[in-house]
Amino acid sequence: MLASTPNVAAIFRSFHALPTLQTGISGRCISSRANVIFKDAKSAEFLAAVGDKESLSLLSGLPEVVVTGRANVGKSSLLNSVIGRRDLLFTSKKAGRTQTLNFFRVGSPPGRLVVVDSPGYGARGRPEWGDLFNHYLETRKQLCRVFILISAAHGMTATDEAMLSSLNAQIQSHDGICWTLQAIITRADALKTNGRAQIDQIEQDIFRVAPTCLPPIVTSCPSKGIPFGIDEVRKSISHACRILP
Repeated sequence: MLASTPNVAAIFRSFHALPTLQTGISGRCISSRANVIFKDAKSAEFLAAVGDKESLSLLSGLPEVVVTGRANVGKSSLLNSVIGRRDLLFTSKKAGRTQTLNFFRVGSPPGRLVVVDSPGYGARGRPEWGDLFNHYLETRKQLCRVFILISAAHGMTATDEAMLSSLNAQIQSHDGICWTLQAIITRADALKTNGRAQIDQIEQDIFRVAPTCLPPIVTSCPSKGIPFGIDEVRKSISHACRILP
């Protein structure tokens, strides 16, 4: 169980407010089909902000993925790009704006899947947000995949490592867990010289800490410029939710 693994108390105490894309025709076709699922960006809708365990049961039964990461790792910017809306999720330079589990439906009603944005973990803390996230991971039957975001610029921090280790331990426990784990490396555009070596080191750190983690996806969502890695994230979400084979 997540609550019994080492370092979890420290991770959640610090909650602030807490395979490379295959080339070729088949790979492009899969990505194209994944993009169709996210094509109707205007139909994407905020469903609910959940701040207590009891409210979780009131939401729809669509397949879900949840995104976690250190505060200010770029969760909101990434999810806006994936969903195809610039302003669906509020972005801020101030850490800790997200203080609840926020549910967003993708696809025209009744929807195809739900993306969940969670509070960021970091240096300032409210344990109750960690308790809610913990409860969500342990009990959510429609949860298909947990994405953990790692900043390319900062590499894997001690809290990232503790979170990854805890998620990995929960998967290995086989205690009714049906979701898979995948890392997303964000803000790769911030890397300058020796960027490939830095990415390689982060990937090695991920697999060292969490052997069950799927190959990380490298992304960038600059405020000015062209994002990359978004199609691969969409494909991963679609596969996890069993919308694509």
